[in-house]
Amino acid sequence: MKTFSINRFVPAILAVMLLLFITSCQKDAGLNSNTTAAEEEEITLSDESAKAEASFDDADDITFTAAEEEGNAGGYGFEGRTATTSRNYLPNFFELRERIGDCATITVTPNDTTYPKTVTIDFGDSCRGRDGKVRSGKLVLHFTGPVRRPGSVVTLTFVNYYVNRVHIEGTKIFKNLSDPPVHKWSIEVLDGKVTFPGGRGYKYEGIKYVKQTGGAGTNIVRDDVYEITGRSKTIFNNGKIVLINTDDPLVKKVACPWISDGTLKIVINARVLKLDFGFPNNGNCDNKALLTWNNGNSQRVIFLP
Repeated sequence: MKTFSINRFVPAILAVMLLLFITSCQKDAGLNSNTTAAEEEEITLSDESAKAEASFDDADDITFTAAEEEGNAGGYGFEGRTATTSRNYLPNFFELRERIGDCATITVTPNDTTYPKTVTIDFGDSCRGRDGKVRSGKLVLHFTGPVRRPGSVVTLTFVNYYVNRVHIEGTKIFKNLSDPPVHKWSIEVLDGKVTFPGGRGYKYEGIKYVKQTGGAGTNIVRDDVYEITGRSKTIFNNGKIVLINTDDPLVKKVACPWISDGTLKIVINARVLKLDFGFPNNGNCDNKALLTWNNGNSQRVIFLP
C-alpha cells in the first residue's frame, strides 16, 4: 500500500477554479456564439465567482503542505505508523519553504508530538514566495490531531492576510473523513470575504469533498485518480449571487494536468450555465472544456490553463 500524500489532490482543487478565470477565453471557430450584453455580464460574473474561490484555494496548498510536514515530524508520514511523545519532533517545513520562501516565520505550539496544537505562519508586512506571490499577515492553523488520522480537523484562520494585495478573511475547516482504505476530505469556507485593492469584492462560502478513487493499491503516484464534488455561493457587493454546484463529479487524474471529466452547474439569477470537462474526448486527457447556456444552444470552448 502506498503512502497517501495530501498534496496529490490539492492541484486538482486549484485547477477546477483557475480554469474559470478565462472569460476572455478563445472561441472555437466551429462553436462560435453571438452573446448578448446580459450574457456577457453573466459569463464575467462566473469568472469573478471563480476568482473568489481561487483566492481562498491559494491557502489550501499552504495548509496541506504544512499539515503533511507537521504529521511527518510526528511519525505519521506512513500508513500504520503511530507517533510517540518520545520521538524527536523536528518539523523543518522544507517543502512549504519551497513555496512560500524563507521570509515567513513558522511557529509550532506546543513544539512536540502532542495535540491539539497550533501552527502559525507569519508573513510579516511583505513576504515574496518562491511562487512569485507576495503575502502579508498570518495564517493560523489549529490541529485536533495529525491531518492523516481519520476524524482529525484542521482549522485555518486568516489574520490580516493579503495575497498580492487581495485581502482574504474568514475561516477554512479541513476534516479528514477517511474510512481506510478510502481517503477523503472535506474543505469548507465559513464567513469568507475577498476585497481587492480598489474596494471591489464579495462574500464567499463553499464546501468541497475530495475522494481518491484509483491508484491507492499501488506504489505509483501517476495512477492516482481523485473525484471532486462541492458547491459554493458568491455574493457580490452589488447584491448579485452566483451559485456553483457539481452536476457530475469532477475527475482529476494525476497523470493528466487538467480535470478530464465531470460537469459544473453555474446559476446566475435565472440563467443556468454548464461547464463540461469531458468535452471533447469523453474523459480522456485534454485541455478543453465546454461552457454552455440557453439550454445548450449557446456555447463556448474554454482552454484550460
